[in-house]
Amino acid sequence: MTLALDMPVQLAPSRRRRLWIERATGLGFAMPALVLLLLTILAPLAVLVVLSLTNYEFGGVDLDFVGLANFQKALADPIIRRSLLNTLIYVAIMVPGGVFGALLIAILIHRRTRSRSLYEVIYFLPVTSTLIAMATVWQFLLHPSLGPINGLLKWLGFSPVAFLSEPSTALATLAVIGIWQILGFNMILFLAGLTAIPRDLYEAADIDGCSGGIDRFLTITWPLLGPTTMFVVITTMITAFKIFDTVAVMTRGGPVGSTEVLLYNIYLEGFQYFHTGYAAALTFIFLAFILVFSAVQTFALDKKVHY
Repeated sequence: MTLALDMPVQLAPSRRRRLWIERATGLGFAMPALVLLLLTILAPLAVLVVLSLTNYEFGGVDLDFVGLANFQKALADPIIRRSLLNTLIYVAIMVPGGVFGALLIAILIHRRTRSRSLYEVIYFLPVTSTLIAMATVWQFLLHPSLGPINGLLKWLGFSPVAFLSEPSTALATLAVIGIWQILGFNMILFLAGLTAIPRDLYEAADIDGCSGGIDRFLTITWPLLGPTTMFVVITTMITAFKIFDTVAVMTRGGPVGSTEVLLYNIYLEGFQYFHTGYAAALTFIFLAFILVFSAVQTFALDKKVHY
């Protein structure tokens, strides 16, 4: 009896040592990820916040603390307000086109057996190509006099359109190019979601009299694609907000500032005019917009998603 009563006391140090070893091992496994998170995300964010509160210019040796002056300047700057409006318009065009266009393509090729892989490769090619390299091709295709698109319009009896030179069409043209680039990626995601839907549900729907394609889509396919759709909408919106390369290569903010977007203005302030502190404040505003829009969409869509 004495040995039995003494065993918990003798095993307590061993148990504590085992728990300490387990915690140290877990911390050791997590430490690389924590260090990577600190160096790549948290530390740059801290530097960004500090710079946004100063008047630092790139290459300078001193700086002064100016508080929220950079943010006040950004909110009062008409160029920044215009670039923010252009960004929102671009997002409003690209997100519905990139999501519903990819969904339509995925539904059309999902049931194909022999040609499905061919269509997947064709639609995914723009994702693998660099848009900066493809910008030259698009500039040729949209050329007012030499481009085949305007050649087709002339053949149909319409007047040629300067897609990238007219303020009324330049931003929408860039949005169409953005949709062209992201369709393949979103299509693959929707194809994965369609493949995960059990076929038994469609067979049960046929027995219950829901045999029409539209009825089956609205009652089975669309609700079960909720998680995939939410992910595609959020990632497409973030991609749309990050529009920069097509503007920098094809229009450089023109004509007449009609394609100036927020990220391109951040690039100009930081790397052309060397106003690093002001560019940091604009970057902070840019990240805040993405965070707010992503959070709102997540909470709004999550209530309607069926898992």
